[in-house]
Amino acid sequence: SSGVVNLSEHLSCPLGFGHYNAVDICILETVVIVLLTFLIIAGNLTVIFVFHCAPLLHHYTTSYFIQTMAYADLFVGVSCLVPTLSLLHYPTGVHESLTCQVFGYIISVLKSVSMACLACISVDRYLAITKPLSYNQLVTPCRLRICIALIWMYSCLIFLPSFFGWGKPGYHGDIFEWCATSWLTNAYFTGFIVCLLYAPAAFVICFTYFHIFKICRQHTKEINERRARFPSHEVDAAGDSGHGPDRRYAMVLFRITSVFYVLWLPYIMYFLLESSRVLENPALSFLTTWLAISNSFCNCVIYSLSNSVFRLGLRRLSGTICSSC
Repeated sequence: SSGVVNLSEHLSCPLGFGHYNAVDICILETVVIVLLTFLIIAGNLTVIFVFHCAPLLHHYTTSYFIQTMAYADLFVGVSCLVPTLSLLHYPTGVHESLTCQVFGYIISVLKSVSMACLACISVDRYLAITKPLSYNQLVTPCRLRICIALIWMYSCLIFLPSFFGWGKPGYHGDIFEWCATSWLTNAYFTGFIVCLLYAPAAFVICFTYFHIFKICRQHTKEINERRARFPSHEVDAAGDSGHGPDRRYAMVLFRITSVFYVLWLPYIMYFLLESSRVLENPALSFLTTWLAISNSFCNCVIYSLSNSVFRLGLRRLSGTICSSC
């Protein structure tokens, strides 16, 4: 019993699950957060190093957005060190309310950057397939950098009202007691975020990918019709120079986008329900929050499994590290 008491003194359980098995639940929460923190940081550092070591990946203009997402996800992992230290009662030296506000704001901004980057990636692929001849004139490195800068500025500005008492930016599964008891969500602020961030990003992604796959399906149908009329080698040559690579790369990005929304949808739904005072459940809050944050690691896995050029760069990076060791 003395061991249990000592352990409970060093662990701070963020959720009110009651007294039954409280220490075990706190240990489980700590393990989940620490494991996710390690995986997110390690995975995104790997993606960043591979992009720097694999020049072929820079052939795609979307590499700008992929790297931006990797940096944003890496900062998510670094930010998760804050709740980890809080769970262990590590002295941070700052007021709890300020730590809570800054942490919630940073997580929300990084989430917004990832969401906006996914929307821009879908627009980029849409332009690549619908306007292949003028694509290089429309999408230039200078414009991409400006777009990324605007994404960061917009993401920082949209959540600023939370610092002036207008609602909570959307962080749930509160690690800090002040976040859970004193910093409440606001239905109007939630609607503001949904209208200016969630809904536009989702609409753009649905619109662009719908038309991308529609065009690719029409292109495949035309190839099959030509195959029935002309020699196969001529049709195969024409098909290989068409939308084949764009379609395959669009599929990789579509998988990343789909997993993002699958993992974030429960969080968004709970955010809306809690803001409307319809549902308030600490366990559900914790699970939806850290399920959403786990997306920062899933992006690395999907990209490494789906992109052959990325896998080649990863093998080269691994070979270089092993040879140097």
